[in-house]
Amino acid sequence: MKKRSASSLDILIASLAPISWGTTYFVATEFLPPNHPLLVASLRSLPIGILLTIGSKQLPKGVWWWRIFLLGGLNIGIFQALLFVAAYRLPGGVAATAGAIQPLLVVLFSWVILNQKPSKLSVIAAIAGFIGVGLLVLSPDARLDSIGIIAALAGAATMGLGTVLVKQWESPVSLIVFTGWQLTVGGIILLPIALLVEGRFTELSGINLLGFAYLGIVGTGLAYTLWFKGIDKLSASAVSYLGLMSPVVATLIGFIFLNQTLTPIQLVGVVVVLLSILVGQQVKRSRRRSLVIAKARHRKY
Repeated sequence: MKKRSASSLDILIASLAPISWGTTYFVATEFLPPNHPLLVASLRSLPIGILLTIGSKQLPKGVWWWRIFLLGGLNIGIFQALLFVAAYRLPGGVAATAGAIQPLLVVLFSWVILNQKPSKLSVIAAIAGFIGVGLLVLSPDARLDSIGIIAALAGAATMGLGTVLVKQWESPVSLIVFTGWQLTVGGIILLPIALLVEGRFTELSGINLLGFAYLGIVGTGLAYTLWFKGIDKLSASAVSYLGLMSPVVATLIGFIFLNQTLTPIQLVGVVVVLLSILVGQQVKRSRRRSLVIAKARHRKY
């Protein structure tokens, strides 16, 4: 059955995922136990993944066993581990800026894997988004660490590749089941690493449990379901541009709730990021309209 064209509603729904991810820093610092980022990442993924998988009563079959293991590692397990390595070794602004290269990497991966040659406009939009995030979160005195930079870039590449492969391999099951499988695998990959490196929590308060409930249900289960739905409805590159909303939301939340400053340069960064996202959503539509017009002319003559 032929899929319908993506609508503005599809874009809005997909954007809710990075918007929710933008709240992660605030929730983690204000509601969760400190000094356990890998364990937090595992526990936000594994329980909700197991619940979704058990509730669906479906397991992967055949080739989908290794595909889910790969996708769960790329999109969640390995990505989260690299993300937190970068977060520990770099200031948040540097890590976010390095991670903002993901849309450009997705454009390149889509060219190689999906045979979707990028337009000049899509490349310009991706570069503009990278620059915009830099203006938004990068401070002049930010220190650079080679291992942290490599981890941030590798994390962006990991999830970028995972995004394109999700588009390449159409899910054989519902999005809820598909999400549950990946969250389970990602959590299983992270848990032993977290316990070895960080150890267990010494105590958990009611506030901590509330934070875990939000991150698990909203910031992970629901968010990843909407993200994969966006990949299904939109092009992989269009979805990746939406990911740039995460640092924008994190910055705005810091300004509103944590009394952080918002400079004129940061405001310029917000505008640049939002424009790059807007352009990134229009590129695919423009190419589709051009293809339709070309086919109509061909039939006419």
